[in-house]
Amino acid sequence: MANKDYKNFINEYLNGDAAEAYKFFGAKLHDEGVSFTLYAPNAHKVAVAGDFNNWSADSLWMKKDEYGVWTAFSEKAKKGSLYKYVIYSSDGTFIFKSDPYATFSELRPGTASVVYPLKDYRWTDARYLKESRSHNRVVRPMNIYELHLGSWKRGKLTELSQEEQDAHKADEPFLNYKEIADELVEYVREMNYTHVEIMPVSEHPLDASWGYQTLSYYSITSRFGKPEHFKYFINTLHKAGIGVILDWVPGHFCKDSPGLYKFDGSWLYENETEILRENYEWGTANFDLGKGHVVSFLISNAVYFMKEFHLDGLRVDAVANMLYLDYAKEDNKMLRNIYGGREYIEGIDFLRKLNATIYSYFNNPIMIAEESSAWPLVTKPTYVGGLGFSFKWNMGWMNDTLNYAKTDPLFKKYKHRDMTFSLMYAFSENYVLPFSHDEVVHGKCSMLSKMPGEYENKFAALRCLYTYMMGHPGKKLLFMGSEFGQFIEWRYYEELEWKLLLYPPHVKLKKFVSDLNLKYKTLKPFWEKDDGYEGFSWIDADNGDQSILSFVRYSNDDKDFLVFICNFTPVSYDEFRIGVPRFCDYEEELNTDWKVYGGNDVKNKGKIKPEPVPMHGQSSSIVVKIPSNGGLILKPVFKNKKTAKKEN
Repeated sequence: MANKDYKNFINEYLNGDAAEAYKFFGAKLHDEGVSFTLYAPNAHKVAVAGDFNNWSADSLWMKKDEYGVWTAFSEKAKKGSLYKYVIYSSDGTFIFKSDPYATFSELRPGTASVVYPLKDYRWTDARYLKESRSHNRVVRPMNIYELHLGSWKRGKLTELSQEEQDAHKADEPFLNYKEIADELVEYVREMNYTHVEIMPVSEHPLDASWGYQTLSYYSITSRFGKPEHFKYFINTLHKAGIGVILDWVPGHFCKDSPGLYKFDGSWLYENETEILRENYEWGTANFDLGKGHVVSFLISNAVYFMKEFHLDGLRVDAVANMLYLDYAKEDNKMLRNIYGGREYIEGIDFLRKLNATIYSYFNNPIMIAEESSAWPLVTKPTYVGGLGFSFKWNMGWMNDTLNYAKTDPLFKKYKHRDMTFSLMYAFSENYVLPFSHDEVVHGKCSMLSKMPGEYENKFAALRCLYTYMMGHPGKKLLFMGSEFGQFIEWRYYEELEWKLLLYPPHVKLKKFVSDLNLKYKTLKPFWEKDDGYEGFSWIDADNGDQSILSFVRYSNDDKDFLVFICNFTPVSYDEFRIGVPRFCDYEEELNTDWKVYGGNDVKNKGKIKPEPVPMHGQSSSIVVKIPSNGGLILKPVFKNKKTAKKEN
């Protein structure tokens, strides 16, 4: 790099404007050897130690320039070499550190970085990328299957009997990225999801952190293979028309000694003030988002994943931790900005810059905020004062809905507002409705176990809940195992309870979810007007006594709409009158009580005829059978001229 270009780059890097810093820093392979480049301005001395120099802490010294950038070159290092930086303090003490920009790392519990160039991969997903990035995602279907790669499926201990295997599930080996991809793509297609969201895959030392406490941000975890295998994973899903979203954690990082914590003897990546630096809730360190090089590091990491691995987007974890100085902390006068407020001004600026940068690099990216507060304009453009995300997890909807769903039917009428309040703000942001991993761990019970009642009632209630979720405005997300009714909570250390699919109720629930997903994917009223009240109207939002909700979803075609009726109690109705928006015949598009789904087959056969009886503010109404703990989706049937003549 020419001297002028180098100065310009360093200036951008230190100001937070270098969006592809990973191309400069780290270990780069050349014909003659490997060059190492590191930013550590406060280190007294730095050396490179690796398996190519017997891990000597003082044989390959790096040279420091005026900007705090250290460089070295080794003719002995090669592709696959293990290495670390040896950071010396002025008192002569030193510590071994992993490379912040390493693209690969050794398998845990080892923490060494690996010289591993990003090879050119033969991508075959150009058609998918062109099509998927050419439309407005807000008014397109998005139904996300969330999964943890280490526990979706595992390999088998073939030397053990089936009984022994069940007792040693936690010892089963991980599948690699390619093996997961080949199985997952068929499963996701069978289940009719449009996207998958995978939990963090940046290298992390502790399996129990699920990937949320990162050690090496640019390293794809070696638990499941190499970077090119992860590319195969994404390419395989893309070729099948399935989008891939990555859970990404830019707010905080693990404090393990080989990582970023106190990297060069100073608080290089974190804040100098303890109360701002320490994340007491998670035992991690918060990034100091007011430092330009930290902003460059993180935004470059986002670009790296999107550009080098063709990801469709990122789900940004713990956004509230980057919006508020006092997030998950006791009140303290030091947790105030220069104006006296709680808002983390530098964090807000970072999020805006992140989204603006990603949108400048990619067409229609998916940037999802996991934001748990009532911060306004999360999904509005940065140029109008928004944060610039494309979607936000609707945590309020999730909490209210699950609080209602787990309530005994006798008392649901007292919590009816939990199911209607979300429509007061449903279009204030572009929302994703999440039933995520966080809701099926730490004593919260699995989705099926949350449902009240006996065995059969639990399945029926869950089918009804999923129907309500699909009908409610917003994109959808469901965590793995919830689609076939796993009874136990999610365990990160063993695969899902696939053996449950030997039992009919679980098989039938899985079929129900697959069919419901297909309805969602193919019927426009579910999503074509997902961004405004013209796509939704209540029929009856106030029937708390019977705990029945009814509403309509519309598409752009005024004859293309769906009527939803959800009964959240174990009481069935043979004749239930409901107002309808058009005087036409109706028929069942889906009934959660169909026998094929494990129900009692309480259904409405054939055409449901309208009557000129006013009801629910409508001029006409219909009478239907409503199953206990059941949901109905009705579609209009309009007579064409030929049909009308035959009937006459």
